[in-house]
Amino acid sequence: MEEEAERPMVGKIVLITGANSGIGKATSMGLAQLGATVIMVSRDKAKGEEARNEVMEKNGNKRVDLIVADLASLDVVKRLAKEFKRRYERLHVLINNAGGINSKRTLTKDGYETTLGVNHLAHFLLTNLLLDTLKKSAPSRIINVSSFAHKLGKFDFDDLCVERRYSALGAYSRSKLANVLFTYELARRLEGTNVTANALNPGMVRTRFGRTGSKGMSFAFALLSPFMKSPAKGAETSIYLASSPEVEGVSGKYFVKKRPVESNKLSYNRKMAKRLWEASEKLVAKQMTTKGRTEAKDGP
Repeated sequence: MEEEAERPMVGKIVLITGANSGIGKATSMGLAQLGATVIMVSRDKAKGEEARNEVMEKNGNKRVDLIVADLASLDVVKRLAKEFKRRYERLHVLINNAGGINSKRTLTKDGYETTLGVNHLAHFLLTNLLLDTLKKSAPSRIINVSSFAHKLGKFDFDDLCVERRYSALGAYSRSKLANVLFTYELARRLEGTNVTANALNPGMVRTRFGRTGSKGMSFAFALLSPFMKSPAKGAETSIYLASSPEVEGVSGKYFVKKRPVESNKLSYNRKMAKRLWEASEKLVAKQMTTKGRTEAKDGP
């Protein structure tokens, strides 16, 4: 009984994107320590293997796996889902953690604005492709890592890929608002399935996030670094939402410091959430399969 209390994730399978560094690696570390089987997703094989080995060595948990996948390609995201299903029959926790900010407008391999493509569309597709496995494994949990920046986000559905007046912060804030809108719509569509969906803000964390942007952006992050949390502190809410019995059955919430709080007023707009879902489905239609897709529920 004591071991169960100390390692409550024994027997649970967790998939984490963006897991080779920062919050993702710290989340992998924490959940491996709690006994979970952790599948780390990294776009860089060498960095992924290094992070995987570190997680195993520090925890003595050999149930740590790696899948290499670049979320900037939807075909690769589909292969990621297929490869996961080839290796595992169950999935108890999906943590959509990977994300980035880009000082200049660039495009994914599918021709979509990169911030939206990686931060939202890749996770929208991955989640939908894994829904059948999550439902089969219920009770299971989906956790979307958003940001305080979502409160600055706005949507122009006529310019989702930001062809007009691109700004790094604007694109990032929009993608993080998309994370929350997606979470709330997903939670509504999953009612009665025993699969929950929640979003979180990890806070300002000392990672390499933002350091690959413009000189001004890198300088700003360097100045703020002393006031930021460590990756381990930033991962606490993700670990809590993945493992705590306190949130069993809790769905459609936005968490900060392990507590549900109010999110951007726009994030509660059901029409906007449904429109984003439908727009996202069209953008990933080539890679989407009918298996695991969820239907909209009637409601205001």
